[in-house]
Amino acid sequence: MTGGQRDGPVAVPLTRGPRHHFFGYYEICPWNATGQYHLCLETDFHDRPPTVQDEAAVGLVEKGSTTFQPLARTQAFNLQQGAMLHWLPTNPAREICYNARQGDRHVAVRMDIHSGHTQVLPRPVSGLSHSGILAASLNFARLAEMRPVVGYRGLPDLFRGQGQPEDDGLFILNMLTGEADLILSYAQIRDLFPQYSAMSTHSLWFNHTEFSPDDRRVLAVVRWNEPGIEIKHTMLFSVGVDGRDVRMLADLGASHFTWRSNREVFGWLTFEAGEWYYRLDAGTGEVSAPFCPDLLTRNGHCSFSADGRWLLTDERWSEHWQKGLVLFDMRNQRRVELGRYTAPDRFRGEIRCDLHPRFNRSQTAVSFDSVHEGTRQVYEVDVAQWTADKTETDK
Repeated sequence: MTGGQRDGPVAVPLTRGPRHHFFGYYEICPWNATGQYHLCLETDFHDRPPTVQDEAAVGLVEKGSTTFQPLARTQAFNLQQGAMLHWLPTNPAREICYNARQGDRHVAVRMDIHSGHTQVLPRPVSGLSHSGILAASLNFARLAEMRPVVGYRGLPDLFRGQGQPEDDGLFILNMLTGEADLILSYAQIRDLFPQYSAMSTHSLWFNHTEFSPDDRRVLAVVRWNEPGIEIKHTMLFSVGVDGRDVRMLADLGASHFTWRSNREVFGWLTFEAGEWYYRLDAGTGEVSAPFCPDLLTRNGHCSFSADGRWLLTDERWSEHWQKGLVLFDMRNQRRVELGRYTAPDRFRGEIRCDLHPRFNRSQTAVSFDSVHEGTRQVYEVDVAQWTADKTETDK
């Protein structure tokens, strides 16, 4: 059940079993500034969701070795997004952060991987700014109630039963001081957009927070469900980090998305033409026609190289439960198949293993999580033969 395109680059394992290893989410660089270390989690299981008692080891693998080096342990993780591991941009060679459970709250922990020094911050991280000074923060106990696949079990949601609480929502956390401000509550987004009456009759949650390249705005989705329906509806919006100027960008539906520049949002969105990838002006709301619908036909976890030229994404193929890894040249509209990786049928729903591909800092390599060899491991693919072409950028 090994995967990989016959003529594509070889996927090299960065970790090995028998224990399971995964980084988690996409569009977060898992390598430190020198490229010497790759962050990941280690668990004894991967065929069931984490329980209240389960822990994962936070650690890293060194370049040239598949040996996992543990640094800490956490109870705040899931199989899809991990523990929101990051190298801190304020000290990206040696300082990390991860989410943890401490007493009756979820927190973020800063750690120096060499000295072991830690600092506990009072809220968990759901998205980190490019400067490393600010982070977006959500209530992961609420997420565990609303959509367990992206939440953390073990703590009660203090706002359970409140559909649109006034004191919960999107927070901005200062990663240096630990100060946190609620910039947009669920009650506020309901009241700001009364035309979407369903928001007032459903329990809302935010997810997928992402800072713009200049760290002035945050993208996120607001979602709600109904009995028996995991996600009834999703709308994409952006908000200034001060909580002002909330803009609804896609009200018919949204899945995965990213900032391509301070002005452009790219994502798998729903507009009148249907569900496709679109290029969206984040200032005016102007949207393109479906982007390359003949070449990019499936939803995926999308991100861009630093120059905006190369789109990196994964794709879910229903045939044999394969996960496709794709690089796409935005300038020449050329698709590069990096591989397809088969997942056993049992890895569906909350325990599925999406590839969640991530570029390294020079965009010459990609890492991803996969179960195609039986255990959940981290793999690397060299993409320098394509991304090293710097003749022209496309933003």
